Amino acid sequence: MPSRFPKLFTYVVVIPLVFALFMYAWFNKASDGFFVVMGLAFLVGIPLGVGVLTIYLSPREKVKSLTYRVMMPWVPLLFFFLITLLFAWEGWACWLMAAPLFMVASSIGGLSAAHYKLKDKNKQERRYVSLIVLLPLVISPIEQMIAKIPGQYKAYTYIDIHASKENIWKNVTRVGEIAATQDKGWLTRTLGFPRPIRAELNYEGVGAFRKAIFDKGLVFDEKVTAYSHQRSMSFTIHADPYNIPSTTMDEHVVIGGQYFDVLNGTYELEPLSDGTCRLHLYSHFRLNTTFNFYASWWASWIMKDIQNNILQVIRQRAESGLPENRI
Repeated sequence: MPSRFPKLFTYVVVIPLVFALFMYAWFNKASDGFFVVMGLAFLVGIPLGVGVLTIYLSPREKVKSLTYRVMMPWVPLLFFFLITLLFAWEGWACWLMAAPLFMVASSIGGLSAAHYKLKDKNKQERRYVSLIVLLPLVISPIEQMIAKIPGQYKAYTYIDIHASKENIWKNVTRVGEIAATQDKGWLTRTLGFPRPIRAELNYEGVGAFRKAIFDKGLVFDEKVTAYSHQRSMSFTIHADPYNIPSTTMDEHVVIGGQYFDVLNGTYELEPLSDGTCRLHLYSHFRLNTTFNFYASWWASWIMKDIQNNILQVIRQRAESGLPENRI
């Protein structure tokens, strides 16, 4: 059995891994616009092919196990993730968000390949494997010609604060230095996104300019479009991707890039009957992919995590009675 392991590993893991790396290089380096990593042909087609190859090359006795059919395709995918991260070809955040899609697609590929393998129809099996492996190269140009579908989405959050309107509002308009210990954004921290540092406003009123400053060089330039003192403030949001250092965010999820952008935000302060106030914060963001149905879940979670983080800082400072420029 030990002597068979290297050969088995080569067939079952290395060949699907080489397939994934080759496809990644092809899709990532193609300059004609028909093959892109940020497309369903890659995000579903490649792991599907990995799953099919893994099970097709596996011994028949192992394929009889349902657990093996579902989970074994994850092994070459794991090596694929590690290699692209090791050489900094992709960022941690990008793969973490793509991983669920990759795992499901590879398992579906494994299950479908097992269906043919266990029927013992070698000719039909080989034809099926060839079709699935080549499918991304056929589907991607069609997908790109159909074009991306821009979509606008809303991320809504709120928090109840036991403080006066005056105390809350001064912490809304200007947010002083936020210490790292105050950062409660667990999702954005896990994904390696920049954390909020402070927000500056030159005056209170329509036309005012506001800067929301994050670490790693990320700055949002904001312009106030509607203002009602101690009631509401709306503002446009602009992030220039060319001014964001390349090490700050993965190119596929960079804010203001071709796939993801934040458009505007609004604070609304609502007095409640028990003497507390409810602070609402919502934003609108744009997605421009062929898989908005999936990307919108992640984008919404990220935006809500950022907003909840800010709201908790505002509540802590307003309730403690500290001025907005204190930590």
